[in-house]
Amino acid sequence: MTGTVGLLRTPLYEVHRREGGRIVEFAGWEMPVEYSGIRQEHQAVRNGVGLFDLSHMGEIELTGPGATGFVNHLVTNDVGRLEPGQCLYTCMCGPDGGILDDMLVCRFPNQPDGGCRYWLVVNASNRLKVVEWMETHLPADVRMKDLSLSTALLAVQGPQAQAFLQPGTEADLEALGYYHLLETVVAGIPAVVSRTGYTGEDGFELYVAWEQAEELWVALRGREGNVPVGLGARDTLRLEAGYSLYGHEINELTTPLDAGLGWVVRWSKEDFIGKAALARQKERGVHKAVVGLEMLGRGIPRQGYPVEGPDGPVGVVTSGTFSPSLSKGIALASVDIASRAEGTELSVMVRGRPEPARVVRPPFVRGSVRRG
Repeated sequence: MTGTVGLLRTPLYEVHRREGGRIVEFAGWEMPVEYSGIRQEHQAVRNGVGLFDLSHMGEIELTGPGATGFVNHLVTNDVGRLEPGQCLYTCMCGPDGGILDDMLVCRFPNQPDGGCRYWLVVNASNRLKVVEWMETHLPADVRMKDLSLSTALLAVQGPQAQAFLQPGTEADLEALGYYHLLETVVAGIPAVVSRTGYTGEDGFELYVAWEQAEELWVALRGREGNVPVGLGARDTLRLEAGYSLYGHEINELTTPLDAGLGWVVRWSKEDFIGKAALARQKERGVHKAVVGLEMLGRGIPRQGYPVEGPDGPVGVVTSGTFSPSLSKGIALASVDIASRAEGTELSVMVRGRPEPARVVRPPFVRGSVRRG
């Protein structure tokens, strides 16, 4: 499990090497950044099916009589609205409203004793921080278990994902709604399957026992019509979809209101950590916004590049790339609130030169992701 210089390896590390994956360090793990090329892998997901290894992500299980109240106290969205078998996206904040992590909260069907079972799916770079934070607040009637190093995660993403995955899957995937999960068997292997993803396309995320990940990967790769996809294309896909990434659009110095994630803050629910600070910010007024930028020329924006308006600096690029789908530069940027209006013309300083850009509303590319 441990690789060079203390880096962690997923159970598919040797598989990636055999398939020609180029391995890089990412969030303390040795992960494939690409196989056949970022652009080719990106287009494969947009048009067909891509297979991802996301086993570096963290999974934290919470059970017990107080699980619902505990999770609801930790996160900004309202876990109390979740039906069994449903997931939601949310943020976990500190007392100052800064984002400790963004995550999925998954509610499983009720347990035989009537209790609730949740998984928090967290970013690899924040797992230990989140676990420690939760331990400091853990009540006596909640049991917490970090499943991250015993649970592998594979993603099947693309407009053909359902047709690709259905053979050999016992559950009817057509009946599985967006942001819902179920427990089933895939290619003979017990799996938790959720209709979620990070690409803007329809797709599924498959949680299996660590020791069975390679068997499942090999079984899926043995079917026609899929390609392995690395972290490089995962990033271009999520950026075209307009999805935030921790360490880019969000961090501990950013609140959900700063990042355009006010929709995951449920003001009507009972108190949660960070609510008071966020309420004060809302009352004072938000001064920053995350916007989409479409480059009007040939410049390619990158994280950290300054953004300027007619009268000087107005913000900074938080994520930027060349869009394989649009064949132009695109970016997410944190800008002054006065520069957020759609159609506003700005400049991105690309290697010291101003390159014209226009504010657009993400997503840059509308994929096949299900909304209902």
